[in-house]
Amino acid sequence: MKNTFVNEKTLIGEIVVQYPESVGVLLSVGMHCLGCPASQAESLEDACAVHGLEVGPVIDALNAKIAESRRQK
Repeated sequence: MKNTFVNEKTLIGEIVVQYPESVGVLLSVGMHCLGCPASQAESLEDACAVHGLEVGPVIDALNAKIAESRRQK
């Protein structure tokens, strides 16, 4: 069973605050504007569209990283 912490409607600001361990994933796919005020209210789906990314693989990578981090605690 797959853990789902974020989805396409989750806001970038929520991801950064609630799951700081996911910042590296976002940076690795080219989302370097995480501190930008506009990005804070942008959905993951919209952010992926702006950066030319498919949202599905990004969601999978984020959820995997968050789940891994939760298992280690």
